[in-house]
Amino acid sequence: MGIEAKVEFGTLTIRISGRFDFGVHQQMREATNLVKPDVTKIVVDLSFTDYLDSSALGMLLVLREKSATQSNTVEIKGAHAEVKKILEIANFDKLFTLS
Repeated sequence: MGIEAKVEFGTLTIRISGRFDFGVHQQMREATNLVKPDVTKIVVDLSFTDYLDSSALGMLLVLREKSATQSNTVEIKGAHAEVKKILEIANFDKLFTLS
């Protein structure tokens, strides 16, 4: 449970397992701090995420803002149907690449 983040070959991958809510706020902040000039792409892997709430949406927006200053692309991948539905209701499919 929680967040794993790693940078390989210019891609920051953030894998979120379990609940994506305020309980992982500090871990997400640490992952967001890995956005550096050598990172050209950010992938948020929600394959193992079974729940997200409004605080998670806020954390994703913070990540997007930070990545925009570095001219990075942000992709959200692997979201299950219920999680993807929440992202689409919030119009995150217009702000991020969902795959």
